[in-house]
Amino acid sequence: MEITIKDEFIKLGQALKLAGLVGSGVDAKFVIQDGQVKVNGEVDTRRGKKLYSGDTFEFNGEVVTVK
Repeated sequence: MEITIKDEFIKLGQALKLAGLVGSGVDAKFVIQDGQVKVNGEVDTRRGKKLYSGDTFEFNGEVVTVK
């Protein structure tokens, strides 16, 4: 799956919502804090982690590429 951003970066919590993997920012906060999300193959617990074009994130078996 891919998501397309119009700015230089998108924050991890926003990216999860944009990809439809969580229903709200609160849901994103909890799954990220619980260590359920990987960024570029590594667990990242920062909701504000900046993702740039070419980065990938993974949650619940779904891998998403930022374009």
